[in-house]
Amino acid sequence: MNTLTDDVHQLVVLPTYNEVDNVAAAVESVLRLGTDYGVLVVDDSSPDGTAARALEVAARHPGRVELLTRAVKDGLGGAYRVGFARALQTKAGVVIQMDADGSHPVDRIPEMVGQVRGGAGLVLGSRYVPGGSLDEDWPWSRRAISRGGNLYARSILRLPVKDCTGGFKAWDAETLGGIDLASADAQGYAFQIQTTLQAIRAGARVVEVPIHFKERVLGTSKMTRRIASEAMVAVWRMRRRA
Repeated sequence: MNTLTDDVHQLVVLPTYNEVDNVAAAVESVLRLGTDYGVLVVDDSSPDGTAARALEVAARHPGRVELLTRAVKDGLGGAYRVGFARALQTKAGVVIQMDADGSHPVDRIPEMVGQVRGGAGLVLGSRYVPGGSLDEDWPWSRRAISRGGNLYARSILRLPVKDCTGGFKAWDAETLGGIDLASADAQGYAFQIQTTLQAIRAGARVVEVPIHFKERVLGTSKMTRRIASEAMVAVWRMRRRA
């Protein structure tokens, strides 16, 4: 049955588009963490069969995997807004967000969840705190965009965190429910900056946990120049709103 049960206390929201080669491994890696973990796959009608592959995994783990299929592909932000809304309807006390391409270390999730259980409102899997690192295979251009974009956003918005552009996060469900997701309107990766900024301005305790970020092995990156440009403009919009 493709519906989450109340036994899921930590829920990973996994947005996908054309990740047929990665989605099963990503979901299974989370489920191995414990029987109280679940995965919500939010697929943007991938033409490559990603949704069907996710349903195959769901059939093997009744009550722990749910698939939401969106009719339109309008970016990462849109997928997370839908996924978060559904997550907040469940009994999960911790909501985790991560990529489906294997770049985020699933084995760091229990520590991140522990930080939330210990009182943090938001935990960031951080590449740029001591102990954090980037894969040596990551192209220099991607390194430059990541580091430069992170510094750009932190400086303009005066954010007290080292990694504000990453997509590996764990939320206290009450904190997540308290931010204004409707105003986090970026479609691309700027959505990550918006939500972290909202949590900080809401007074949530934000903790950074070092992670090693790996380059994907299968599939293609969704990062484009258009998405990077959107983020640069969105940062100034966030500052004006403040």
